[in-house]
Amino acid sequence: MTTEQDLPVQDRILQLLKHLGLTKAHFAARHDGDCSGLAAAHPEVFLSLTLVGPNTVNLDSAASLGSRLMVINGDQGARSANVKHNMERAPEASLVTLRDYPVAGWTDVAEYTNEIGSVMRKFLLQVESLETQNTVAPAEGEGEFAGISYRIRGSGPPLVLFPLSLAPSQWEPLIPRLSEGYCTITLGGAELGSVASLEARGRAAGYLTMVKNLIEAANLSPGKALLEVGCGTGVLDRWLARHTGGENRIIGMDINSYFLKEAAALARKDGLEDAIEFREGSAEAIPFSDSSFDITWSITVIEEVDADRMLAEMVRVTKPGGRVAVGARAIDLPWLMNLPLPPGLKAKVEAPGVGSIAELGCADASLYQRFHQAGLTQVKMFPQLSIFDSSSRAVLDYLQAGALSRLDREEAGQWHTARSKAEAEGTFFMAWPHHCAVGTKP
Repeated sequence: MTTEQDLPVQDRILQLLKHLGLTKAHFAARHDGDCSGLAAAHPEVFLSLTLVGPNTVNLDSAASLGSRLMVINGDQGARSANVKHNMERAPEASLVTLRDYPVAGWTDVAEYTNEIGSVMRKFLLQVESLETQNTVAPAEGEGEFAGISYRIRGSGPPLVLFPLSLAPSQWEPLIPRLSEGYCTITLGGAELGSVASLEARGRAAGYLTMVKNLIEAANLSPGKALLEVGCGTGVLDRWLARHTGGENRIIGMDINSYFLKEAAALARKDGLEDAIEFREGSAEAIPFSDSSFDITWSITVIEEVDADRMLAEMVRVTKPGGRVAVGARAIDLPWLMNLPLPPGLKAKVEAPGVGSIAELGCADASLYQRFHQAGLTQVKMFPQLSIFDSSSRAVLDYLQAGALSRLDREEAGQWHTARSKAEAEGTFFMAWPHHCAVGTKP
């Protein structure tokens, strides 16, 4: 018997729409991962789809929407050129490029409310039909259905808003403006957006191997206090709480209040609310006094901030003799894709990627030099490959979207054929490179 937990995300969304009495709606998201399955299986429910500052665009499903698809791109960020290139395969769709708008997973809408709001309102008005005007919107309120939380504001044609990846403010700055003409339905929960991808990544055996190596190198023992800088959904703190059996004080800190709300809910669900404390704070200005923790650690955050400033703050709040441990995505190391691809194509997909890196972020081997420059001693340096196989399908699909963004249609077809063959043989995996370092505060 199929349970709610077994249902694919697109089926849950469809159930939620029916629960709210909707047969069609406008949709908006940052990445199309949340809605690509729904677009492929049920394109009839889409009045339109707007992607706001995506890192990639999966045109295998979205392109079928034709003129009902709009992508808001930026003129900054390593991925903006990829987005523009991909959109050439969807000539009927609309591409709007905003000036001084960076394409990154953490880009907030708060600084671009007027620009994004105006572009979205104009596009939605263009695609609306008589059927749209006759749609009965649900009443304002909030709740949860099929494992997806929702909050309804405003009246008019329904506009379903998927989570905006890592953006701290999510859609909140835009809700007042969008709700003037639309019934905005903001979705959340552990099944969508970056919450879902962070949870899937943090549960993957290959990823946890890297985390365990980092924690062990930090000389973890009972009684030590730990701070995770940039804890996201708290998935690694929950693992750590179980791993240590409650013998350590664990604090997870993040600048993203949206993530912290989900982190607290997930900790309660796992019965770990008393084992972990979550605090809001910036990696560049950690809200704790000097020498507060025995171990200060962070995974894939130093790429998104001022790396040297973050590292200095981590050193400051660590006790003398304590350890600072950091893992960073590596854009200077090749990937490993275990796929039967032609040599040229294999070299292309395994080449070091650009990713979303802040101007002052660190995503390369300079991490090791930075540790020494920060005054840390006994520095341990160890690049790691995080392996994701068929047991981590959600992560594989996320990583695949990034790989496909660099391929043309023929190359993408070769990729899909090779993946199907490798999965049938049970040999498909991707290995994601990271740089890891652990140092001691004198």
